Amino acid sequence: MSEEAPQFLPEEVTSDDKLWAALGYLFTPLVPIIVLLLEDKKNRPFIKANNMQALVWGVIFYVVVIITSFLVIGFCVWGLGLLLEIYWAYKSYKGEVVQIPVISSFVRNQGWA
Repeated sequence: MSEEAPQFLPEEVTSDDKLWAALGYLFTPLVPIIVLLLEDKKNRPFIKANNMQALVWGVIFYVVVIITSFLVIGFCVWGLGLLLEIYWAYKSYKGEVVQIPVISSFVRNQGWA
């Protein structure tokens, strides 16, 4: 049972929305927290869907990086995560809602997006 990502009409998603969503992935968890404090941004559906995922991803990712930093694999984990963030930022800048396994369904089930 897989849930589908929310779909947005192209006219609903502005270039500003795409930019904020992309920045959320590139500078997670800082930008998603800033977006939550900006009243006009946090209520935009496209920004909300992408930035809540970016926030959850950022918290989980940096906890894992800190735990694995004592091992040699920590650098590999950090590098792979950075590449994923760049890819997700690119996809969100194109106007797509990124699907991150487990995290996307968790965010939707919590009602955060």
